[in-house]
Amino acid sequence: MTIETMIKRIQNIMRQDAGVDGDAQRISQLVWMLFLKIYDAKEEFWEFYDENYESIIPEDCRWRNWAIDEKDGEALTGEDLLNFVNNTVFPSLKEIQVDQFTLKRKAIVKYVFEDANNYMKNGTLLRQVINVLNEVDFTENEERHAFNDIYETILKDLQSAGSAGEFYTPRAITTFFADILKPQINEKVADYASGTGGFLISALDYMKDQVKTPADKEMLQQNIFGIEKKPLPYLLAITNMILHDIDAPNILHDNSLSKNVRDFKEEDKADVILMNPPYGSTEEDSIQMNFPVNLQSSETADMFMSLILYRLKQNGRAAVVLPNSFLFGDDRGKINIKRKLLKDCNLHTIVRLPEGVFAPYTPIATNLLFFDKTEATKEVWYFEHPLPEGYKRYSKTRPLKANEFEVEKAWWNNRVENENAWKVSTEEIEKRNFNLDIRNPNKKDNSHENQSVQELIGGLIQSQTNVMEILQSLGKELE
Repeated sequence: MTIETMIKRIQNIMRQDAGVDGDAQRISQLVWMLFLKIYDAKEEFWEFYDENYESIIPEDCRWRNWAIDEKDGEALTGEDLLNFVNNTVFPSLKEIQVDQFTLKRKAIVKYVFEDANNYMKNGTLLRQVINVLNEVDFTENEERHAFNDIYETILKDLQSAGSAGEFYTPRAITTFFADILKPQINEKVADYASGTGGFLISALDYMKDQVKTPADKEMLQQNIFGIEKKPLPYLLAITNMILHDIDAPNILHDNSLSKNVRDFKEEDKADVILMNPPYGSTEEDSIQMNFPVNLQSSETADMFMSLILYRLKQNGRAAVVLPNSFLFGDDRGKINIKRKLLKDCNLHTIVRLPEGVFAPYTPIATNLLFFDKTEATKEVWYFEHPLPEGYKRYSKTRPLKANEFEVEKAWWNNRVENENAWKVSTEEIEKRNFNLDIRNPNKKDNSHENQSVQELIGGLIQSQTNVMEILQSLGKELE
């Protein structure tokens, strides 16, 4: 059973339940059940290696003791199941006591259930959902890799997701970032808008062969760091990390932008940063005060770019997904951020992606920026990612695949200008007033007449976003 099939079956069951209202609640309902199931599987592992292991979950509330249907007619269902979940499981887990001595892997249970709710009102349907979940063994390698797809599958149905700037990052991009940045287990690896943890999981996958000893494993656990503002992606990130053998995830439920960038110390910085910051959304005005006046912007993507410049260690390296509007934006904040980026870092590569990579959330074209904090930028290489033969664009049914980045990887260390690649000097970019939106000069035809309707719509959306930012900026200056 594929993850998509499992989610569709669960969604169809939940739609019959009068208590679950919309996909947002379906995700919330699914998250606590997934957590308990996966945590139980991890506890079996911990018990195997530690005979003195004691669960923080009361014995009768452990998934294995109430959720498994042995097909002997003894499994809880109907009102009995509903009563047990509402009056035993939730009160018990919400009231778990933790203190400064509680191991993080145990304290996580309380954090997960603090704000969780059981929305389902039909115990028979709840039993059906649990039985579907029990058909999947997330400790199996293949299913473990598919875990990210759970959130993504439901997110596609959330009409509000795109307008909130919440775009699931295709695994092809998270893997590509890890392959290019080559994180090491002795380096701090961070994602300050971690979502469900996709970039961090790809970094973990890249580093798994470097782990040779228990000390290596401990070092790896300490060096993976994430922050996520939204509660559901945060909980899924925690679950995802536990599933990938990070027993005490360093994932904070917080807003990365809420701290003044001038207050970051060396220990707050990372060697490797991989991110797809939310864009097209805004933060409250007070958040902008956490940045120097010349870098202030109302656009979240701009704020995260500034944040990265402050939180990247000297000689550190970063890869970030950004929309075209960041490249061509000419308001004061954007220009100053790009000026600082080129001055403080070596922005060595921009991979320009075709439209549709983030379908169905947005038609806006995106770019992959790679830079390191070694020296000022002298020149920027551009690489226009080619569509597979026969494709006019990527789409929900024809997504970007990991092996399609092989063309970039083959070119990466043997760079020459060709039909996909070109370079631009920093002097030229400065003459363009830091407009990084530079089209491929080696492409035969760049005219608008040959752009698709989707490309034109994406361009219009970006233009509108840019106009709104300029108007907001003018409004603030007039206040």
